[in-house]
Amino acid sequence: MTRKILVVEDDQDIAHLVQFHLRDTGYEVDVVHDGTAGLTHALATSYDLIVLDLMLPGMEGLELCRTLRTSPQYSPILMLTAKSTEIDRVFGLEVGADDYLTKPFSVLELLARVKALFRRLDALRSQPSPAEHKPIQAGELAIDVGKRKVTLRGKPIDLTAKEFDLLLQFAQHPGQVYTRSTLLDVVWGYAHEGYEHTVNSHINRLRAKIEQDTSRPRYILTVWGVGYSFSEEWSHE
Repeated sequence: MTRKILVVEDDQDIAHLVQFHLRDTGYEVDVVHDGTAGLTHALATSYDLIVLDLMLPGMEGLELCRTLRTSPQYSPILMLTAKSTEIDRVFGLEVGADDYLTKPFSVLELLARVKALFRRLDALRSQPSPAEHKPIQAGELAIDVGKRKVTLRGKPIDLTAKEFDLLLQFAQHPGQVYTRSTLLDVVWGYAHEGYEHTVNSHINRLRAKIEQDTSRPRYILTVWGVGYSFSEEWSHE
């Protein structure tokens, strides 16, 4: 089945160049030139990948990315940015981008990143067994794996895509200690090497949503000098 890609890029020369090479590789490609149109297309069609420029008219790329990550329909996002400072890259990753490329970029690198995202997506889709789709109950915290929904004391918890992935990784392996670099690898992927502080900020936000007292967490525990683990108290729930 042909992969469908949405390119949201206001520079028409870059958009057409990206479209040409992606189509030449065998992908089906739609192109729009502003964020508002990008949001409309992304919500109306199930895309296998969204190539998203950071600076856009109508709705900026970061806001578009953040909005898409509140939707139950998940598409990997490869963010394009003319900005090269670390804070811009980190912020893009924080709001849910799966990878990024800084302009100017080579076509070969773009295609390599696209293929790597698809390989990782295929690997993730092929891993789950039926047992991994079973709901997880940890005290008052319930995780519906199939629907990607979380409730606490019966009330829905609004998690971003990465927050859910992080919580699920922990909850499926209670007691297992993860270093920050390991969590980057299994939850975010290779492209985020060196951004361990991304893990810290996500865990802080996750704790704020699921822990009654963040200074004394019951679910996501800090293993001092090593990393984090999900409490073994819930291993037999």
